[in-house]
Amino acid sequence: MIKTQLIAVSIVNKVLSGSSLTGVLNECWQRHSTLSSQQKGAIQDFSYGVLRFYGQLNEILEILLRKSLQDKKIYYLLLISLYQLLYSKLPAYTVVNQTVSASRKLVNDKKIHGLVNAVLRNFLRQKNILLINATKKEVGFYSHPQWWIDKLRSQHPQHFQIILNADNKRPPMALRVNQRKISITAYQQLLSENGMESQLAWPYALLLKKPVSVEKLPGFNKGLVSVQDAGAQFAAPLLGVRHGMRVLDACAAPGGKSTHLLELADISLTILDNDKTRLAQVEQNLGRLQMSAHRIICADAADPDAWWDGKFFDRILADVPCSASGVVCRHPDIKWLRRESDLQKFAIQQQAILHALWQMLARNGKLLYVTCSVFIEENKLQIDQFLKLHSDARIEPLSESMLQEGQLLPDSEHDGFFYTLLHKF
Repeated sequence: MIKTQLIAVSIVNKVLSGSSLTGVLNECWQRHSTLSSQQKGAIQDFSYGVLRFYGQLNEILEILLRKSLQDKKIYYLLLISLYQLLYSKLPAYTVVNQTVSASRKLVNDKKIHGLVNAVLRNFLRQKNILLINATKKEVGFYSHPQWWIDKLRSQHPQHFQIILNADNKRPPMALRVNQRKISITAYQQLLSENGMESQLAWPYALLLKKPVSVEKLPGFNKGLVSVQDAGAQFAAPLLGVRHGMRVLDACAAPGGKSTHLLELADISLTILDNDKTRLAQVEQNLGRLQMSAHRIICADAADPDAWWDGKFFDRILADVPCSASGVVCRHPDIKWLRRESDLQKFAIQQQAILHALWQMLARNGKLLYVTCSVFIEENKLQIDQFLKLHSDARIEPLSESMLQEGQLLPDSEHDGFFYTLLHKF
């Protein structure tokens, strides 16, 4: 466990210094190629857990330390051990002993080793009162930055607590069945035969009771099923594609929505993204599902002059870059890496993409604007601004009744998304 703690310390340190958790973990797996699956699981659990509950753990540690601790790595080691003591089933004495041993690997200072031991034992003695005191500040109670809490309270006054609590839960594993190859009922039976319980979230999304590695999903390599959040599975059906249409999936990587569109109809699909590495993931997904796109282009959606051939599209899916505030349960680092000022930067980028894509949409065509955000600056206010500038645009009603005004708030079954269908007339 000492090795996994030390690697997790390095990961948390890099993330809280500004790097994305996904990227840091990928680098970690490349650097430590001999790690067992059990060790990888522990490292992921420590890293995700500390970032998920960082607000609470940080408040507790600040109370215990009483004065600042200069050594960041020791600080993060203590956060990891507090997470273990609160959220794992390991015996407390094992966590304390292993953490003290890990501290000896980080620094050659007996005072620090003694401090680590004292802090953790004090936590165990005062656990109940510390948990109460940590919740006196909202950052400790909700484990989100204060600006984030305040904004959600202002914009979603009736639901902000539900959103914050959903953000701190482990994400569900949702499946999208490729109905070109197998029915949902038949695939659910296949899951059952392989000892995997599932339930229907809505007509086309299955939720696994217990997450598994994709290799264990029956027929995964044959293209029977894809892993895709249940909320994200609304996108392709909402666009209303039909056989023979010219369709653009802008900002498409890693390709979940692209492949869903191809499952729904025989279309001429152009896939666009400005990230070559992530486009490689799109090609992998297409290959696994035995599908092909008309064109795959690495370019900026906001700069059509660099790539557009002048032929109009019947449908455009615009899943634009955003704060990702609706997918925090999957990416807990987001809430600590984002700044409130980032929302305006995203809004400018989103408007630029929307305006550019609108030029490429045929008359009587439709564009689906999508974000995985819960902040109105990226959602309703964006659409309001766009409509003021484009008299040839109107909002089409969405077919799903649960998408009230386009906003799908995160809960225990799905992430948070915003959808608006724009009709060009």
